[in-house]
Amino acid sequence: MLLSLPRFALPLRPLLVGLCCALVASISLAQASPASRLDQIQNTRSLRVCIWPDYYGITYRNPRTQQLAGIDIDMARELARDLGVAVTFVDSSFAKLIDDLHADRCDVAMFAIGITPQRQAKLRFTRPHLASDIYAITTRINRRIQRWADIDQPGSIVAVAKGTLHEPIMKEKLRNAKLLVLDTPFAREHEVQAGRADVFMTDYPYSQRFLANADWARLVTPDSPYHITPYAYAVAPGDDVWLARVDQFVADAKKDGRLRAAAIRHRLEPILSP
Repeated sequence: MLLSLPRFALPLRPLLVGLCCALVASISLAQASPASRLDQIQNTRSLRVCIWPDYYGITYRNPRTQQLAGIDIDMARELARDLGVAVTFVDSSFAKLIDDLHADRCDVAMFAIGITPQRQAKLRFTRPHLASDIYAITTRINRRIQRWADIDQPGSIVAVAKGTLHEPIMKEKLRNAKLLVLDTPFAREHEVQAGRADVFMTDYPYSQRFLANADWARLVTPDSPYHITPYAYAVAPGDDVWLARVDQFVADAKKDGRLRAAAIRHRLEPILSP
């Protein structure tokens, strides 16, 4: 005698087919979904960190020894240690920062990157670890610039480095002085030293180390807060897992004292972010 399935069992076949199709689709979607950068870093055992090697006190390469030093060199090594991987430093700059992150030339940019609206539209930032106002550097023999109010005057020439946060800020703030935007290394410094520009704009870390190494230079400070900018680390958008991991590292380094110790070591404690 042939056995037959009960009538109520007949609709199970299309249901099972549908469930199988859904399972296959789910597996395919999971396989197609890109892994977090954190997974890639742990798989390759390597962390690629973009730096600007001309940033005194932050990520500076000594031209004589070729050794890197600065607060964010220390922090990059600490992040790699926390992840249990090796660190590789990739030369970048503020002008190339966005392209380098989007083109996957590095996993994270760690060179005290000012959080600006222009950069927030293209990048994702951790919580700030530093914050600096803007300062000016002129020569000791410059008679035009004696105090901050002398900068934005007719006839004054203000130099900034292309791609830095000082470029859009000074474009907005200057009303009378001429703005000179330069895109080659140390061009703004050379223009001021040569007398072709009156001042160049910079931040606290760069000003402190620069003054220690240039006997011709003089610092001009604002009379009151001029434009304080928070500094943080940046990653490419689209990977919340990786951003959260780097942000957690910053929180941990603040809590356990590693960040403060590095700031003291590089004389940056006055601009530590709370």
